Amino acid sequence: MSDKKWDLVALASIPVIMTLGNSMLIPILPQIERELKVSSFKVSMLITVYAVVAILLIPLAGYLSDRFGRKAVIIPSLVIAAAGGAVAGVAAWFMSGNIAYWTILGGRFLQGVGAAGAFPIVIPLVGDMFKNEDEVSKSLGIIETSNTFGKVLSPILGAALAVWLWYSPFLAIPVLCLISLVLVVFLVKTPKRKEKPPTFSEFVASIRDVLKVKGRWLYALFAIGGICMFLIFGVLYYLSETLESEFALKGVVKGLVLAIPLASLCLASFLAGKWIGKNKSRMKWLGFAGLALVTVSLGIIGMFDNIYVVVGLFTLGSAGIGAALPCLDTLITEGVDKKQRGTITALFSSMRFIGVSLGPPIVSLLIGSHHFLLFGILAASGAVGGLLTLLAVKPEKSGEPTSGSHSKQDDQEKQGEQDEQGNHDNKEKEDGHDKLRKRRVQESETDQGYRPSPLRRKKSPY
Repeated sequence: MSDKKWDLVALASIPVIMTLGNSMLIPILPQIERELKVSSFKVSMLITVYAVVAILLIPLAGYLSDRFGRKAVIIPSLVIAAAGGAVAGVAAWFMSGNIAYWTILGGRFLQGVGAAGAFPIVIPLVGDMFKNEDEVSKSLGIIETSNTFGKVLSPILGAALAVWLWYSPFLAIPVLCLISLVLVVFLVKTPKRKEKPPTFSEFVASIRDVLKVKGRWLYALFAIGGICMFLIFGVLYYLSETLESEFALKGVVKGLVLAIPLASLCLASFLAGKWIGKNKSRMKWLGFAGLALVTVSLGIIGMFDNIYVVVGLFTLGSAGIGAALPCLDTLITEGVDKKQRGTITALFSSMRFIGVSLGPPIVSLLIGSHHFLLFGILAASGAVGGLLTLLAVKPEKSGEPTSGSHSKQDDQEKQGEQDEQGNHDNKEKEDGHDKLRKRRVQESETDQGYRPSPLRRKKSPY
């Protein structure tokens, strides 16, 4: 793992920068709303459109990475994301009103296209780089920690940049993407392909087979990932709006408050990635405990409409989400074959982006309703994630995650393997008995005073 530390540094820069490119906007959404004179729902679409485009294109990016290589997809994706940030920044700088809004939205659309082929491809690339499961889980823990570190940094950096110019977070995106692009080009060395990449029809058939056999636990993990992102971005949007509208907190101070729960998320993610190792049973129970913690925290928040209670308990709940995320990454990465890893992890990333896209608009619609109703819905979402973890993900003793009910195909494969193993064992026993008989015959003949003759001696014609 030490010989690939610079590869990991370069790859870890991608989730940090992709997260900054989206989450930096959360603390300045109310300011964008005032500058462009649009509704809170419209301004929340700046987050949603980025995520929706990524949702649609991530599976395609996963296939292309399986077909042509991870690095070949990541590099152009970073260029596209940089271009999208530049379009949004220039529109905010030189335009105003609805024209500026729709052009910024177009830039965010383009940025989402780039995001689809960047961070989601990092996860399978890490799985390709290491053979040892323990190294894979630790490396994915580092990647997930860098992702959460980007979330910690984003409200502070976004608010600090907006103090200078409200649209400067958009202009920062191409600069950040360029840094990551240089690191990836010069530091990341992808493992050589040993097998011929599959054709599209073979690829579709293999994915269909994977989902048919392992679909139940995969679908559960997809949904859990989406729920985690929905809770994070939903509550962050609530805090951003509430801190500014009710407590007049703006700029860096508001960014620091938003960073408190995200710092908890980051620390828990780092520690969980180191602790889980390759123990898949531990991953399941840690993920369940994390979701149970965030569910209880959100439920108690709903009973107390107090900003200190909200920030304090959400910090506790964020630690639960942070503990669950590395478990989800590793279960999926280690649960599928390398040939399908890019696309399966891409589908998982799509579900996470669905959570990102749904959080702000749903909370913006519920924020005017009763406090208990808003956080009751969020707590119920966390409870669904916890139940899915408890009931649908059941690691076997061998370590592979399973749905808890084997398919006929699984049983047939296992029976076939057992039969083959039994035949092999019987053959070995028979060979052993034959060798023992021959040795005894030879020893007996030697004792009688003559050399053993060949078993099949050819008779002379004379």
